[in-house]
Amino acid sequence: MTILQVKGVTKRFGNFKALSGVDFNINKGEVFGFIGPNGAGKSTTIKILLGILKPTSGSATIFGLDAWKNSVEIHKKIAYVPGDANLWPNLTGGEVIDLFLKLRGSFDPVKRDQLIKRFQLDPTKKCRTYSKGNRQKVALVSAFASDAELFILDEPTSGLDPLMEKVFQDCVAEAKQEGKSVLLSSHILSEVERLCDRVGIIRQGTIIETGSLTELRHLTRTNLIAETKKPMPALANMPGVHNLQSVDNGVSFQVDTETMDAVMKLISSAGVIRLESTPPTLEDLFMRHYETKGSDAV
Repeated sequence: MTILQVKGVTKRFGNFKALSGVDFNINKGEVFGFIGPNGAGKSTTIKILLGILKPTSGSATIFGLDAWKNSVEIHKKIAYVPGDANLWPNLTGGEVIDLFLKLRGSFDPVKRDQLIKRFQLDPTKKCRTYSKGNRQKVALVSAFASDAELFILDEPTSGLDPLMEKVFQDCVAEAKQEGKSVLLSSHILSEVERLCDRVGIIRQGTIIETGSLTELRHLTRTNLIAETKKPMPALANMPGVHNLQSVDNGVSFQVDTETMDAVMKLISSAGVIRLESTPPTLEDLFMRHYETKGSDAV
C-alpha cells in the first residue's frame, strides 16, 4: 500500500529550478532514505510534502490526499522533525513536548515518559538552556510519542551523540515494526544504510537512482584485499579496477561488479594465498555517483 507518492514534481523560484521532475514513493511500513548533497533539493521536496511550498508542476500525495490542498488533514497523521528544532525559549522541554502532543489530540503519557528517559532528556529545563542536541531530543520525543502513521525526518540526528543516535535508530526500527512509514533525509550514510529499506539519491533537483540497497549495489564497487603467490602486474591495467594499493604482502583495490569475473580469474591464476572481500557500502555508491557525474554547484 502506497502511503506517499511524488510524481513529476518541479519547483521554480523565479528562473532557478530547484526541483526537476522528482519521482518516488513510500509504502506502508517502509523506511525510505532520501540522500543527496546540500542544495540538491531535499529540503525543498520535504517542504512540498509538508504543504509549506506549492509545486510548480507535478503532484505530491500523502494518504491519497494532495499535500498542498489537504495539508491540514494530512498533518493529523504525520510527525515532522527538522534538522534544527526552534523551540519556545521560556517553556521547559516537557511543556513543549506536552504542547505538541496535545495539539495532536490523545497521546500515551507512559510512552512519552519512556522516551524522555531513553533519550536522557531533562524535561524540567527551559528550552533556552538546551544545546542543539537537547532541542533535537525534544523534537524526537514529541514525534515518536505521537500516534503518527508517517514520520518525515530531515537530518533528525543533527547534534546527537553516538549513544543517542543508537536510541533514535531503535525508535525508527520500532515504528517500522508497528507498520508506520518513515522518510529519512540524512547525511549520515551509515545511518541510512542501517535503517532504510530503499533509498533515493537526489542530485541537482533530480532523482538519479531509487531502489533497495541490493538493487543499487550493482552500480558500485566491491573492496578486495588479495595476497597471491605470484605478482599480478596486469591488475593495474584491467578495466574496472580502482584505487590499487600495496598492503602488507598483497594489494587492496576496488572492482566494478561487471568486471569481477575477469579480475577473479586473474587472481586465481596467480595462486591465491589470502582473499578478503567487503561488500560495497551506501557511501561507496554515493561517492561513485559524484565521481562520475561531477560535483554539485548548488
